[in-house]
Amino acid sequence: MSERSALVLFSGGQDSTICLAHALAHYDRVETVGFDYRQRHAIELECRPRVLDAIKAAFPKWAPKLGPDQVCDVSVLADISDTAMIAETEIVMAENGLPNTFVPGRNLLFLTLAGAIAWRRGISNLVGGMCETDYSGYPDCRRGTLDAQELTLARGMDRPFSIDTPLMWLDKAETWELAEQLGGQALIDLVIEETHTCYLGDRSHRHEWGYGCGTCPACELRQRGYQTWRAKVPA
Repeated sequence: MSERSALVLFSGGQDSTICLAHALAHYDRVETVGFDYRQRHAIELECRPRVLDAIKAAFPKWAPKLGPDQVCDVSVLADISDTAMIAETEIVMAENGLPNTFVPGRNLLFLTLAGAIAWRRGISNLVGGMCETDYSGYPDCRRGTLDAQELTLARGMDRPFSIDTPLMWLDKAETWELAEQLGGQALIDLVIEETHTCYLGDRSHRHEWGYGCGTCPACELRQRGYQTWRAKVPA
């Protein structure tokens, strides 16, 4: 087992792309895994290979570190869930205080499957873009949840696991700043042009911060973070 290898939960979005850059900067071998759960913004699955190709082209020092990519079919989530992340329904705040984009069990399932892949591949570090600073309140994005999941994976697979969350304590402006620190303007441009965050799957509108509808919670958060970060950057 290589302690310097990592498996990145890579959706093709802004956060997971920056997490991938973090992994490539800090680990010797990096693999990626994505998940198809019939998400409303399934366009992100088409963005994934383009992001990977763009990273290889823009960062030749990172390219040799990139190993296999895998996409898991977890469409069972669409069969058992009724959320705005999957169904064509209005995005609103539910009575339980969570937005109706919350998919119960999603990250827990993702991490379990990632752990199984990592176990087979001899990888002990999982890297994910979970964050509880600028986030929607999803309970499976909290660090306490991930600490418990680390223990569950370690006991259930009889091997130590680490869940690395480089964005956990960053707001979205600081996430853009981290991208610049990791890869300069080249990574910023890559995130803007190639990644997808919009919950509605809209890639017909190009904004200064990237593609999206501009009105869903994911777009608003990405836009606000970008503008806050840009305001701090010297002209």
